[in-house]
Amino acid sequence: MTDLRELADRSELAELVARHSLWLDELRYDESDQLFTDDVVVKSLRGEATGIEALIQIARKGHDTYARTLHNKSNLVITVDGDTAVVRANDVAVLVRHDMTEEIAAAVHHYTARRTPSGWRFDRLEVAPLALTAPLARAI
Repeated sequence: MTDLRELADRSELAELVARHSLWLDELRYDESDQLFTDDVVVKSLRGEATGIEALIQIARKGHDTYARTLHNKSNLVITVDGDTAVVRANDVAVLVRHDMTEEIAAAVHHYTARRTPSGWRFDRLEVAPLALTAPLARAI
């Protein structure tokens, strides 16, 4: 039987994943310490980063070329083990180049997290890309 602590942990971790999408889509880089540990390690197609400042640089490298982005994470699988957790999430993103084109990207995000005095924070993220379209003409 799942106890209330585990349910609360799962809820907080799911919220952290959702806030990661907003962090990217709304450029909320000033909220990085609310999502990530100071020693976070990130691996993606854009490279590897250690620490929040390096993480922000990689995020900007991948997203600053777009006018807007909309990340949608789903199918969360959360495993809590005491003060650590593993989270897997599918991510489908609409990447708007400008008023006339966009691209669609899909990836699997593999997070690890640890409980800190301020709550759960991601200490590792590996992004496994699945697909990226060529620029598509916009209908609206």
